[in-house]
Amino acid sequence: MDETGVLGLLEELTILLEDSKPVFGKSNMRQVDISQVFEIIDEMRETFPSEFAQSRQIVRERQVLLDDAQAEANRMIEDARSQALIIASEQEIVRISQQQADQLIADARETELMTRAGAEDYADEVFGHVEQSLDTLLNNVRRCRDRLNANSMAAGR
Repeated sequence: MDETGVLGLLEELTILLEDSKPVFGKSNMRQVDISQVFEIIDEMRETFPSEFAQSRQIVRERQVLLDDAQAEANRMIEDARSQALIIASEQEIVRISQQQADQLIADARETELMTRAGAEDYADEVFGHVEQSLDTLLNNVRRCRDRLNANSMAAGR
């Protein structure tokens, strides 16, 4: 038997029939060597089970490969979904953190403005008191000088 298995045996049978002589007066009938035909049929019977077994084994292996590929694809899809959820969660955390940071900065700026305004008001008030104290002190110094000058003039100097 050649390498092609059952198909090769069918080809041998076809060639045997094509090469056989027609039955006299009946073109659709052929004279063949029955022993050759049975020999080819026996080889086909021997070949069929092994080829069927090989075919079934190939189909099983193919199915295992397909099942493995499907399982791997499902795992990859699940991993991608999980990563997408993690990324979305991280992005949400970043977004919330950014909002909180923006709010903190806005609050700090507002606090700074209020503190600055309060500090300026307080400084103005302190400077007002200092100015008033200095005015009072300056007036006292002037009065003391005036008295001193008045006393000096009275004493004749």
